[in-house]
Amino acid sequence: MNVAEFNCGYENMFAPEQLTLGVFFAIESYSGSIPKMENQVALAKRAEALGFAALWFRDVPLHDPSFGDVGQIYDTWVYLGYIAAHTSSVALATGSVVFPLRHPVHLAKAAASIDTLSGGRLVLGIASGDRPVEYPAFNIDFATRGERFRETLHYFRTALDNSFPVIDSPLGHFNGVDLIPKPYGERIPALITGHSQQSLEWIAENGDGWITYPRSLDQQTGMVNNWRQLTKSAPGGFKPFSQSLYIDLAEDPNTPPRSIHLGFKSGRNHLIEFLGASREAGVNHIVLNLKYGTRPAADVLEEIGQEVLPLFPSLRQAREKSIPETSL
Repeated sequence: MNVAEFNCGYENMFAPEQLTLGVFFAIESYSGSIPKMENQVALAKRAEALGFAALWFRDVPLHDPSFGDVGQIYDTWVYLGYIAAHTSSVALATGSVVFPLRHPVHLAKAAASIDTLSGGRLVLGIASGDRPVEYPAFNIDFATRGERFRETLHYFRTALDNSFPVIDSPLGHFNGVDLIPKPYGERIPALITGHSQQSLEWIAENGDGWITYPRSLDQQTGMVNNWRQLTKSAPGGFKPFSQSLYIDLAEDPNTPPRSIHLGFKSGRNHLIEFLGASREAGVNHIVLNLKYGTRPAADVLEEIGQEVLPLFPSLRQAREKSIPETSL
């Protein structure tokens, strides 16, 4: 199945040999674990207007002080619905929903509801989870997360892709009932994060894309090339490769790069150079995280929107600009 034909969020983010940009909530810089979450609707609407391809939502059920980050604080599904109601075209992406901690019926119901209410804008990043402290609260064995991830994804897709399916799973039995609503299109794309306790071959076969973390350009190029080999038989010969990136954008556009956690501090010229090299390497989407920034997030968002995004526009924006104007 060619996911791009059925999900406008995916269409806004992904195409072969193209790179688009997204931004994580909280759209702010902050120290410690907990953001203030101020002015997020205004910033989300501005990000959409500037041409960011996607807004990204974390899934962190519990505050673990040793981990150092709780994401956007609010429940992922509730916040998706809230932001969906205040936007109209930007993709709504999760990075990433922890599948083993939730029942697949709840996941399918929530995902299809958001996808339908937003007009097909949901792009679902999913993961097995990396915070062992959360699992006892759900009475789930952390060691089983890889197996539960596979079983949950299979149950989730079977429930959404079929009418009145019959499911016999260790996670539940489904017979004589149906799950509604169904997705806005024919499928909600599911992008697998990291390895999620799976082999890359399994990810290439079962995922609609892959989300990884920043690495050196040589390492990332090698990973992309391997991914392309494994996914060349996909419809259209393409499944997208995405990554996250923490940035601290300096006011001086010529500031050279300096490493920070999972990213760098630099001026916009280095950021543009890095994004261009990433596109050349085959990366299709980079989601920016402003947590470690030293400038107001609104200023950073505006500078990227005005000076960087024209080089890496959302695909909807690129299509609109390619349509010639006609006069009557």
